Amino acid sequence: MSKVPNIKPVHLSATKDIFVSAVRLAVSIEGPCFPFGDELRISAQEQVDYMLGEDGDTTIIMADDEVQSVVRMGIYNIINSFEMDLSSLLLATTLELEGAYNRIMKRVSDLEWICNVLPKMDLMKNFVSSWAAISSKILGIIDDKKLDQVMWGLKVKLIEVACKVLEAVGYGSVILPAPCRVQLLKTWFPYVRKMKPLLDSRASEEIGFPYKMDEDLCQAIEGAIVSLILTLPSNDQADILADWIRSREVGYPDLSEAFEVWCYRTKSAKRRLAEGLDDHSDAAIST
Repeated sequence: MSKVPNIKPVHLSATKDIFVSAVRLAVSIEGPCFPFGDELRISAQEQVDYMLGEDGDTTIIMADDEVQSVVRMGIYNIINSFEMDLSSLLLATTLELEGAYNRIMKRVSDLEWICNVLPKMDLMKNFVSSWAAISSKILGIIDDKKLDQVMWGLKVKLIEVACKVLEAVGYGSVILPAPCRVQLLKTWFPYVRKMKPLLDSRASEEIGFPYKMDEDLCQAIEGAIVSLILTLPSNDQADILADWIRSREVGYPDLSEAFEVWCYRTKSAKRRLAEGLDDHSDAAIST
């Protein structure tokens, strides 16, 4: 799909039509376009990327109700398609697993793409909310014994998508209610903590094992988790940190920073409470 140079004057309505059409194709709202298949979808995604980055008119039309409606529909379509294909993994026979794996990896590629473009549209919250709602189901499927020793690439990619979500919530670009933040963290934190040593072990045992959590990903997840913990109510912080300390290996992710901040805040709160009680007692005595 050709890209429209920014130097040409394009009327806002025309820009809107182009952008909406590109989004529809990018998220497969219209269904597969034979005989072009994935090529047209990928080209449309590139067009959306270009327009969000280079076309100043696109920023203006993002406030349009129709544009936002199409993007929200696209989010639903991508997540719903991913969820359906993920569920089908448990129904696939051994011979069908390779084809099912290829399909689900295409869905994950769409997830990664939309995670990168939604912040530019201020619509990341829609994705985060939907992802949080299905996170338990995702891990219930991927942790099934049928997939125990396979699909490592998918497992790493899911962690990468989860990292985007944790960063969005942890650093405040997406605001969720405290119970949702707690649930999101309690869902993905144990999985990340479990997968890191498993992937490291496979890499040490199998020469050329390509699937791992690289240093950048590890640091990103750790930073996001620490930031997210510090946004939670104190009691929830205490529960998560206590569970981390009780684990046999106080390793990755390292929550020492979150623990230190929690200790400081707790001591400060107790000191302020004690000072408040002392002031109240002094006032009562003086009267």
